[in-house]
Amino acid sequence: MSNFNHFLLDEQATIKQAFETIDKGALKIAIVVNQNKQVIGTISDGDIRRALLKNYTLDDSIENIYFKTPFLANQNDSKQHIIKEAISRQLYQVPVVDKNNYLIDIVDIAKALKTRKRKNKVILMAGGLGTRLHPLTLDTPKPLLKVGDKPILQTIIEKFASSGFEDIILSVNYKANMIKEYFKDGKELGVNISYIQEEKRLGTAGALSLLEDIPKEPFFVMNADLLTNIDFENFLDFHMIQKSLATMAVRDQEYQIPYGVVTTQDSKILSIEEKPTYKYFVNAGIYLLSPEVLKYIPKDTFFDMPTLFDTLIKEQKNILSFPIHEYWLDIGRMEELQKAQNEYFGVFL
Repeated sequence: MSNFNHFLLDEQATIKQAFETIDKGALKIAIVVNQNKQVIGTISDGDIRRALLKNYTLDDSIENIYFKTPFLANQNDSKQHIIKEAISRQLYQVPVVDKNNYLIDIVDIAKALKTRKRKNKVILMAGGLGTRLHPLTLDTPKPLLKVGDKPILQTIIEKFASSGFEDIILSVNYKANMIKEYFKDGKELGVNISYIQEEKRLGTAGALSLLEDIPKEPFFVMNADLLTNIDFENFLDFHMIQKSLATMAVRDQEYQIPYGVVTTQDSKILSIEEKPTYKYFVNAGIYLLSPEVLKYIPKDTFFDMPTLFDTLIKEQKNILSFPIHEYWLDIGRMEELQKAQNEYFGVFL
């Protein structure tokens, strides 16, 4: 790397600016510097997501959330030494500084080790009827509808494959033969594809009861009508480090009430808030589940993912949310399909 300005972040920056810097730099961290451009810390994608879960907002400063004592490699350190230290500290990027603490390099450990294949299975729910996209889905299952120059499901599979996740399971029902005929065993996409055949609709969790081989590692479950450039490796790291039993990707949503909201008590007006905006997290349709979760799913019965999470909540299990800020679009209606067509090449190429 010859120019590191797009990785640098002022210590007075906001969380929103940190997100933008991380995205622009195409790594999972930004380097925090003082007024003299000397490295004083790092902030990761995970640091920010944890802050959002603690009710920080995008306009808050990074002052209290960035890591102030990061491991910094010296310009004279060997590549082998840097990789060894990074692995022992569970680091994925290591800043390299000179004797005056100015950034001169960033070592991406994944690239240094080359992309490794992951054992984690990916289960994609591709059995839906797609009724809200009639008449398009009368002859074609929704996962095979083209966005850009390829089916939605192909973009999803290729995104997982690019991160080393190559063991793909497609849960199919509606027009299953068309999906099987298109993807076959996955070799043309460089992955291994197998199928779960739903004879009746079982929901986003119920289909997991049909798995013949129980996964030994945490596995992804994702709806097959989503387009996103979420970092799946980062998602998995979060799930593993936090020792989560089940993790749900969530997306922040805003809704503005177009009227003044009146708060009353016994007919007495206490306050009037003009056109307030409410913020909340919504289910993004992407999950990471540890194998133990499967025992909570009834056999061959309709069972949705929210019901599974409700069950785990009642059992007081360690289930977590993973906020995503990357591109995400649920293609359920015509207007969303058109939006995807308009945005596809700007996001995925």
